[in-house]
Amino acid sequence: EVVWAVGAVWVAVVLGLIVLPSALGVSLGISEAYMWVLVRTLEWATIRLQKGAKKRQPQMPRTPTANGIIERDETPMEKEITLLHGADFEFSHIFYFCRKGFEAIVEDEVTQRFSSEELLSWNLLTRTNVNFHYISLRLTVVWVIGVIVRYCFLLPLRFTLAAIGITSMIVGTTLVGQLPNSSVKNYLSELVHLTCSRILVRALSGTIHYHNKENRPRKGGICVANHTSPIDAIILTNDGCYAMVGQVHGGLMGVIQRATVKACPHVWFERSEIKDRHLVTKRLREHVADKSKLPILIFPEGTCINNTSVMMFKKGSFEIGGTIYPVAIKYDPQFGDAFWNSSKYNIVSYLLRIMTSWAIVCNVWYLPPMVRKEDEDAVQFANRVRSAIARQGGLTELPWDGGLKRAKVKDTFKEEQQKNYSKMLVRNGSIG
Repeated sequence: EVVWAVGAVWVAVVLGLIVLPSALGVSLGISEAYMWVLVRTLEWATIRLQKGAKKRQPQMPRTPTANGIIERDETPMEKEITLLHGADFEFSHIFYFCRKGFEAIVEDEVTQRFSSEELLSWNLLTRTNVNFHYISLRLTVVWVIGVIVRYCFLLPLRFTLAAIGITSMIVGTTLVGQLPNSSVKNYLSELVHLTCSRILVRALSGTIHYHNKENRPRKGGICVANHTSPIDAIILTNDGCYAMVGQVHGGLMGVIQRATVKACPHVWFERSEIKDRHLVTKRLREHVADKSKLPILIFPEGTCINNTSVMMFKKGSFEIGGTIYPVAIKYDPQFGDAFWNSSKYNIVSYLLRIMTSWAIVCNVWYLPPMVRKEDEDAVQFANRVRSAIARQGGLTELPWDGGLKRAKVKDTFKEEQQKNYSKMLVRNGSIG
């Protein structure tokens, strides 16, 4: 009886103080107070670390440079080889290729984008203390108190909110899906998605700052954004509804997909359909052609990047036509690492890491809509949109395919270097 009584009180408090206000889109100030205390605590910890660093200077790590642990000279191949001896073929040219190879082995610019961003200062989370050394008893005590708060209070609270949000999403969309197609059904569907997304954001202790809301994606358009985490979709849906595009999954994710598609025109593909690019393009064009349907949400990178960079956008999203609404998402790693390394952690482990972080804090920028120019192909258009997102989010723009996260480098990339070298020799008369 005591357990049931405690459980009932717990649920009542959660529903009354968190779920109901979030569903109504209002705040009681609890999140703001929590973030104020959290910021002050982290500022104090940073000062303690800095004081300790002065006492233990030889043992403290150096601040990493912008280029990582090695210095790179990003000059063109021809200029670097010419600086060796000359443009004509010489055996000394192998030094250039050897150096590039060693740089790639030590730390290439792609692999590091698939690991968590290293922080300059410890944020009192166990998994981000790679550079942390014992400084003081007070700092250790604060860390222990933080562990207790995160695992004994925040984790149960967030799990409860996540369970309420997911259950409400499944039940709500299933009920709305039984209604005939009409404006009322569309309104109720958007209401369910917005309400449940707000609850799920509270389950992450999310603090999201939306900028330039006048540029929010409109119906009949395509919203493209950089991709860091599965929660990107929740972050965006918290401020507006979208039609999701993705592969059909099993398990709990599959249950959610089957329920939501009944109420909202999401576009889910079977694995066999995804391989047929023309079929995918056709279905997306049909969706965009209907201006009454919600904007499509697409992550053109195709995989999660650690929020320090934007990698190559797949051109398929930019062949459909219609208006593109770019969105830049930038997380603050000081409060929690939102990046999902799917090669290292399964979805359960990832969600546990997220729910035991301090909070999820991010900025979302809605960029002005963009359309494809007459003299522009899909690849050029994709690169232009990617550049706009990278500039706004303060992210590094990389030309590499995110598929390198799981696949080996294609031979075409290797052959490109060979072609550039041969062209240089031909141009300088060393061949022929």
